[in-house]
Amino acid sequence: MDKRHFLIWAGAAAVVGGPLAGCTEAKPSFNAVDMTGADYAKDFALKDADGKPRTLADFKGKVVVLFFGFAQCPDVCPTTMSEMAQVKQQLGKDADKLQVLFVTVDPERDTPEVMKAYMGAFDPTFVALIPTPEQLAAMAKDYKAYYKKVEGKTPTSYSMDHSAASYIYDTQGRLRLYARYGAGVAPMVADVQALIKQG
Repeated sequence: MDKRHFLIWAGAAAVVGGPLAGCTEAKPSFNAVDMTGADYAKDFALKDADGKPRTLADFKGKVVVLFFGFAQCPDVCPTTMSEMAQVKQQLGKDADKLQVLFVTVDPERDTPEVMKAYMGAFDPTFVALIPTPEQLAAMAKDYKAYYKKVEGKTPTSYSMDHSAASYIYDTQGRLRLYARYGAGVAPMVADVQALIKQG
């Protein structure tokens, strides 16, 4: 067989063999929205509550769940963090393979001390990230996330409207899932377990 005919044969084999190979390995079915291959929300560079610079690379080997919120949030944020604490508990021996990150959309009031106490109320391993106003604006744009200050009766009694979904990364730091608020603990546990299993 000459080189030209070999290349044609090899190419045809790849085309035929590719789909067959794919059939032998079932694609995981996720509860959250599958974002595999998304070309945004790929990384960040923010300081945590201890002032330590953080990026996604710091958490390689773990499934990362990233959420935008603020400490004085009355319902969505504490509900989500409480659910994530339950998810971690239900992972059992794999609990250390989950990392929850909380990006505050209220850096004016969410000081390092406030965020340490807030994370500690749910799980001391959860990491708070505190952007500058400029970093927050840039990150929200990159993540297609929403936040807006809602004025209160006094200058310090304002609230924050914000996106309520979570971004889930696999153990290699790739964005894989978009979990809408209120999806529940069990579906999240299943999705995290599936990503851990993929490695």
